[in-house]
Order: sequence, then structure tokens, then C-alpha cells
Amino acid sequence: MPVIVVTGASAGIGLAIADRFGRAGWQVVIIARQAERLAAAVDLLTRSGGRAIGMAGDVSDPEFVERAGQNIVDAFGGIDAWVNNAMSTVVGRDTDLTDADYRRVGETTYLSQVYGTRAALRAMRLVDRGAIVQISSGLALRPAPLQAPYSAAKAAVDGFTESLRAELIADGSRITLSTVYLPAVNTPQPLWSRNRTDRAQVIPDPLFDPRLCAEAVWSAVQRPVRKIYVGRSTWLMGLAQTLSPGLADRKAAGMVAAQQGDHQLPRLGNLDQPEDGPAAIDGPDVDRVVRPLVGFVSSRQTAIAKAAAFGALVVASMAAGFALGSKRG
Repeated sequence: MPVIVVTGASAGIGLAIADRFGRAGWQVVIIARQAERLAAAVDLLTRSGGRAIGMAGDVSDPEFVERAGQNIVDAFGGIDAWVNNAMSTVVGRDTDLTDADYRRVGETTYLSQVYGTRAALRAMRLVDRGAIVQISSGLALRPAPLQAPYSAAKAAVDGFTESLRAELIADGSRITLSTVYLPAVNTPQPLWSRNRTDRAQVIPDPLFDPRLCAEAVWSAVQRPVRKIYVGRSTWLMGLAQTLSPGLADRKAAGMVAAQQGDHQLPRLGNLDQPEDGPAAIDGPDVDRVVRPLVGFVSSRQTAIAKAAAFGALVVASMAAGFALGSKRG
């Protein structure tokens, strides 16, 4: 029976990923900080017919992650897939954030992926096989206002992953590294995040189902590719940033108001300590979730789209130059 480890898996996207693999017959190991919600998540997974165990701990602690990885190998003989999904965030303008906010988001959203990847590699290098999946965000491709710590942490994951992938290629390794970029997703996370503003956090449309993200991770493990973009908004963000970063800046500036809802008091949230809450896959906005015809695309497919867009720009430029030359002639 193949073994998968999913971090940050007591709710939301992580729980959806664990459920997807559990239903497919995998042994699932889920890691999260909140012990009660973790136990409830394990119960949910087993009642759905899966085989699951939970390990309570903070994946921003490298010693805990290393022990967890070794314990899993000792218990099951190896690790076939590891999904680095754990994250935290703080919402607010840079002027309202603290140095500690930036540090903690970096620890939980970036360094946790470093530690998880290294723990997975210690097991996978013994047999020279396995799949590691980094859960990233469209905000790594086109950062958004009020999300500077999170955007920076996810961009750092890209730098780490691209460098490490090159090392694995140089070694001739069969271990795969994939990054899955997520759009806005309906999860409980906005109810738990630290919020330094006086407004409730609103996740802008289009909003997607966590189970779609789980399907993308399943694809990354079964048919590994470098990158997968979930939802049309994600790869369009990357395309806009590549083709017209200045315009993308101005569009992003308009997202300040779009992310703010009703008045509320600032909230410390789960940045330092986990918040109480149910082991739920879905967040509060199920009625806003869209059902796309094409749920996700790979980096191979988006490369074709980028090439076509660049070609169109070249043709338009040549046509404009020809027209201008004709007028002068």
C-alpha cells in the first residue's frame, strides 16, 4: 500500500487531498497542530473508508518534521509521496504588520516546505523514487496587496524548489518535484487567519472547490510535471505578470478594496497558535464556488499558451511597423 504524507491536513485543502488519496487506497498520514481537529480529521477519513493516522506538531519546527519523517518510515517502510500544504498568513498593509508577522509566515509557509521536502528526500533517496508536491498559490506568480508576507513566502518556495529540482536532475534522480499553484479556494482559512485590518477578509471571485485542488495534486503524483495551475485565474495571473507587469501592478492595486468586507475588530488568528474549528473541507462560501470546464492545466500546456500570446504580440508589432512604414512611403 503506497504511503502519502500531507501537512496542514486537518481542514481545507489538506484534508481534501488526504481524502482523495485515502479513497484511492493509500495509507494517509496527516500532520497538523490542532490535536482535536486532527483527531476529527482522522475519524472522517477512516469513516470514508480510508486508512489514516494523525501526527500532531508544528511543521515550522525542523526537529519535529525530521522525527515525523523517520517515524513514518519506521512504521510503513517508506514514503511514496509527500505534500507540503501547511501555511499561515496575515492580512494587512505593510505599515500595520510587525516583524514577527513576517517571520512567522515565513516559518510556517516557506520553511515548513523546506523541512518537509528534506524529510521526504531522506526517505526517498534510499530507494530513488517518490513524488514531492509543493502547494503554492497564484500569489507567488502575481503578488497581491494586503498579502505581502504570504506572497513572499510562496515565491520563496519557488526559488527553493527550482534549485533543488536542478540538483536532482544533475544526480539522475527519479524523485519528482512538482508545484501546484492554487487560485482562491473556499476553505475555513479566512476564518482563522491573523487580520491586522478593521475589515473581514473577503476571498475575491472566482472561488474554487478544495476538491479540485486535490485532483490537481493527485495528477501531480500520478503523472508528475513541473507545475500545475488550478483554475483559470491562476495561470492568467502568471501570464499577465509575464507579458505586462506594469498593467498587472495596477490591476492588483484594485484588489485592496475587493479583499475587505464588513467591519470587524483586528484578529490575532492562528499565526502563533492554532484556532479551534471543525475538521471541514469547505469554507463558508459554498454558494460562490464555480465549476470550471477545465479545472487545471500543466506547465506544458501553459507554455504553448504563452508562446501563442508572444507570437501574437510579435505579429501585431510587425503589422504596426509595416503600416507605419507604408504611411511614410
